[in-house]
Amino acid sequence: MDVAANNSNLRVEKPKEEVNGRNTEAEGILVTNRVICVSLPSLSSKPVKVTAATPEEIIPMVQKANLSWVNYTSTDLETDGVKVAQQFGFSESMIPTLLKGYYANYEDREVEVGVMVPAVRVDGLEMNVYPIIILARRNLILTLHSAEVTRIIQFSRYADTYLRKLPEVMPQEDKLSMMLIRILDENNTKNFEQLRNIEEQADAMSEKMIDPTSPRTAVGRQIYEMKHTLITYLNTLWRTLDVVNTLRYGDAEVITDNQKVLNRFGLLADELNRQIELSEHMSEVLASGLEVLQSLYNNQLQILNNRMSLTMTWLTILGTAVLVPNTLATIFGFVFNLEWQMVIWTMTIITFATVGSTLLAYWWVKKRVNLPKRPDEPNS
Repeated sequence: MDVAANNSNLRVEKPKEEVNGRNTEAEGILVTNRVICVSLPSLSSKPVKVTAATPEEIIPMVQKANLSWVNYTSTDLETDGVKVAQQFGFSESMIPTLLKGYYANYEDREVEVGVMVPAVRVDGLEMNVYPIIILARRNLILTLHSAEVTRIIQFSRYADTYLRKLPEVMPQEDKLSMMLIRILDENNTKNFEQLRNIEEQADAMSEKMIDPTSPRTAVGRQIYEMKHTLITYLNTLWRTLDVVNTLRYGDAEVITDNQKVLNRFGLLADELNRQIELSEHMSEVLASGLEVLQSLYNNQLQILNNRMSLTMTWLTILGTAVLVPNTLATIFGFVFNLEWQMVIWTMTIITFATVGSTLLAYWWVKKRVNLPKRPDEPNS
């Protein structure tokens, strides 16, 4: 609290503070401050939550605390994030090493441990995956992420309440591990909520496929994007599960050895497994549903194709029926100079030629093309 008093830019958070009917707590965290610190002072059992514009403002407070969680919204994790991590005593190469992972990563360096987990956000058919870096050592947990990730900032609103509920007699390593588990659980919960968005998009896709006027090319592209989104989502869950299992069995020096606390990592892994099972089940349902809808769509195309075939066939027959008498009429164009008896013979020949050519054209088309009796009749 003395640190907050000596620094005018450091603001101690007050729950549910409102000005002119607006919640300034949320606005202060999301807009004006990039650094959030929830700290457990050494001389007090009550956690203190403060926000600041720069990390330098809270470093003295972190150094004097028994346990601190610092969240930093970074503009660039590879440059800005590395600098902030160094200011809090972490290795310079930790963040670049973690960012090389595929959606998630784990790095244990005895005195410090770092993990990268994915933050998933689904917007329509587009899915974005943002990295969340979590660094831990001795009495500090540092989380870094981009401005697109707001779930950790939202969790900070009640992070001090969570720390307050931890038993005072609990060892520091256990408290640090419990806080780390809570942060991972918050991210996993938000990731799982994105599955609902994928389900809504799948339902909208089904409606489009039922509509016969939907453009085939656009629908096909959307089907691919839907499947790609679901596969990518499953990859993020699998990679997160790998990180959780590594934290549980990796025997890192920073992580507690208390089996009861480690079992909470197991519960987190079990929850991820259930989420993966639900996602895979949805993948099967989506795949089967899309196959059925694709069959209906193909049937609609078949009906349209049959209609076109019937139309072209009868146009061919009628064209032949018109072409032959027209040709004969041209040949016998001199009939106006003929006697009445010759005119009768000429009209008789034209009539028989027209009927004969029409029947011949119909017989040839019938022999060469398997004409459906109805537009909705499938081809044999």
